[in-house]
Amino acid sequence: MPLPPAAARKIMHTRVIDCRGYEREDGLWDIEGHLTDVKPYTWKKRVGRDLPAGEPAHDMWLRVTIDADMVIHEAIAVTDAGPFSPCGDITPKFSALVGKRIGRGWTKELRGVLGGANGCTHQWELLGRVATVAFQSINRFRPRGPRKPGDIPFHFNTCHMYTPDSDETLRRWPDLYTGTKPKPAQPEPEAHD
Repeated sequence: MPLPPAAARKIMHTRVIDCRGYEREDGLWDIEGHLTDVKPYTWKKRVGRDLPAGEPAHDMWLRVTIDADMVIHEAIAVTDAGPFSPCGDITPKFSALVGKRIGRGWTKELRGVLGGANGCTHQWELLGRVATVAFQSINRFRPRGPRKPGDIPFHFNTCHMYTPDSDETLRRWPDLYTGTKPKPAQPEPEAHD
């Protein structure tokens, strides 16, 4: 269902983020993100000059190459346009992602490496989106064994559908369920003589 009709208005800013996951022939995965920001008016005194309407104020790319365990093998960031000429100078720092594993706590771990004054706020936003697309791209190809009781699935407590007291948690991970509905009976272990 679309949003309800809005009041009379005019557009003042457009941000487009496009992320894609690619399976490579060598068994690795490329996850790419592209962010653009465009104004419908001339933005005064940007990029050392006035930025004409429709010309990107930000035009940034990010590619991480990962394996099925979500370990980063290569990370490349590119800034084709930014509001200041040295904006792209930070992009080599993204190589610090190599060897890191995308998973629970990943954003917190990287904050000191690439967050805030150590990076670029727009590339940082793109990095979060690329991580999400990495999971969406390779999830069905990731090696899995049965989950042991007590192991916390990645999705647990990341959305209202996966809270400890939700029906979905009861269905998928009854051992983690804390709600009031009765848990399904567990099968009795087979006796061995």
